[in-house]
Amino acid sequence: MGEVLIKAGALVLIIVLGYGLKRAGFFKVTDFTFLSKVVINLTLPGAIVTNFSKISFEAQLLWLVVIGIACNLVMIGVGYLTALHDTKTEKAFWLINYSGYNIGSFAMPYIQGFLGPMGVVSACMFDAGNAILCTGGTYSIAASVAATGEKGGLGPFLKKMFSSIPLDVYIVMLVLAGLQIRLPSLVLRFAETVGGANSFLAMLMLGIGFELHMEKGKLGKVIRALLLRYGIAAGFAAALYYLTPFALETRQVLAIICFSPISSICPIFTKRCGGDVALSSTVSSISIIVSIVIMTTLMIVMGIGG
Repeated sequence: MGEVLIKAGALVLIIVLGYGLKRAGFFKVTDFTFLSKVVINLTLPGAIVTNFSKISFEAQLLWLVVIGIACNLVMIGVGYLTALHDTKTEKAFWLINYSGYNIGSFAMPYIQGFLGPMGVVSACMFDAGNAILCTGGTYSIAASVAATGEKGGLGPFLKKMFSSIPLDVYIVMLVLAGLQIRLPSLVLRFAETVGGANSFLAMLMLGIGFELHMEKGKLGKVIRALLLRYGIAAGFAAALYYLTPFALETRQVLAIICFSPISSICPIFTKRCGGDVALSSTVSSISIIVSIVIMTTLMIVMGIGG
């Protein structure tokens, strides 16, 4: 337990460091955009390549992609139903802000220090399904609901989806694993060096981007969103841990990442749909704190990383 708390505490301190340096003027809010590009386009792909290269891929892991998609679709449905009698903009807001899991820039960097390569790859597979909707699919649906006038259809959807570099890397590594092709040692060493910075940069980025804009009139909405989000996450976690046939390490990972924070992309998509960006940012930021507590507790209970 002590080792888990030390590792988790170190990661939390990096988040605090990023937030403190931003408040002191060392970083600006705009630096979040730069760091997010580095994490999503460089260090995360490096971590993905490194961990895929260390395992013997099993075909049953492809089911984790389906599970990632299914969890998102359920939350999209929940978001729509909770705003059934609200305006189109409100429907789009909750559709976006109930769904999506921040795995690439939070959950995976947070847990990669506790889990082996198979655990990280399991998270990657879930995230591949999550990314299909999180990086564009959900927004396409929300934009249609909000009637923003943005061009819809399969073409724009696929363009949004495949513009996600992590998703592209997932697909390439899956193909290579299926064909049993191993990347050259130089490429793997490069990926390992770049991916080694993923945890630090991702946590620092989250600290810089942490924002709270709590308005009294909206406190109820924040509480409702978090209670419903994590209540359903508990149901997902229990079902995936106790009812699926995967190996123990994979089931542990699934249970943990169900409690990942709301995607950091949500405020961006909320703005495009004309929604309340401040409320979206607040819900997303608070979800990071909640997720740290729950995920760390689960790892202690499961005896992971101790």
